Amino acid sequence: MEDVTATLSKPALEIGPYEVDPPVVLAPMAGITNVAFRQLCAEYGAGIYVCEMITARAVVERHPGTMHMMTFGANEKPRSMQLYGVDPKTMAEAVRIIVGEGLADHVDSNFGCPVAKVTRKGGGAALPFKRKLFEAIVRESAKAAGDVPFTVKFRIGIDDDHRTYLDAGRIAEAEGAAAVSLHARTAAQRYSGQADWTKIAALKEAVTSIPVLGNGDIFSADDALRMVAETGCDGVVVGRGCLGRPWLFGELEAAFAGRPLPTPPNLGEVARVLRRHTELLIEHDGHDKAMRDIRKHMAWYLMGFPVGAELRRGFAMLSSMDQLDDLIAQLDHSAPFPEAATGPRGRQGSPGKVTLPHGWLDDPDDDCVPEAEDMHSGG
Repeated sequence: MEDVTATLSKPALEIGPYEVDPPVVLAPMAGITNVAFRQLCAEYGAGIYVCEMITARAVVERHPGTMHMMTFGANEKPRSMQLYGVDPKTMAEAVRIIVGEGLADHVDSNFGCPVAKVTRKGGGAALPFKRKLFEAIVRESAKAAGDVPFTVKFRIGIDDDHRTYLDAGRIAEAEGAAAVSLHARTAAQRYSGQADWTKIAALKEAVTSIPVLGNGDIFSADDALRMVAETGCDGVVVGRGCLGRPWLFGELEAAFAGRPLPTPPNLGEVARVLRRHTELLIEHDGHDKAMRDIRKHMAWYLMGFPVGAELRRGFAMLSSMDQLDDLIAQLDHSAPFPEAATGPRGRQGSPGKVTLPHGWLDDPDDDCVPEAEDMHSGG
């Protein structure tokens, strides 16, 4: 298969001192990429698995809920954390705490979040429009990180009239970032429509001395190989494609190594995985929170399988392990993995106007720090 050899001829992806092989990163997703889900994904394949987004201010102020979210498994390496912030001083201080106390081995930064509660404060995908402020945050954070790699994730821009990704890439490269990742959508697109991979290729041409990773619409191993072949990017970032499908990382590992893909799991194997996921959540968060948390994963795990409406309802209202075992026993364990389950999953939503602070678009060189971000980690 031609695409495979195209990827094999590339040098290994290196992020700071870490060789990432296969060149695959699990994107942080709010309420999803906790230690339980990361451990589950890592059992299938290597790569970097980033924890849920952490608010810089919550780290500085030692918010208990945030400190719990910063938990890593005993075997996680590198321990990878994503920070969100709008103030260079707060971001740098959070990075100093994380590095100084050995809380993580890699710090990523979020300048791609399109959610209104983040952009209305000038954060996430809104921030790179303010070039000088963005430059100060990256410079101060990378300096505070020292030998720990500090990486930067962003989108194409706020909307089609305000594209920021090429400036953001060049600034991050110049100010000490160890790598950049581009989600090839604007904030206005949210998760709708198609990711524009040509922008990843353009960023790769503009940023030449550090790795460029591509993100957006990777729902299969073939998608990942195509992205690398079409854009020349150094690695891929996988988000919604692995929801209810942690074994995707095993498929990606095989694809990048040029091996045949493993056989997709039948419904019995999927049931074993979702039970394991539930056990890991209980270990991390206790029984009641784990039961509430696993419910949202059920539709993703069962997507496309012949499971009746009543059984699906039972999985969605789960309250105990005994109930889970009872429901699993009623499934047709021999049902093969359905073709319909390989496509897009997770939120799509529709495009919309991006909520911004008053006057945000007046001056891209204004470096005033916007209103302080709130304490809510996780997105």
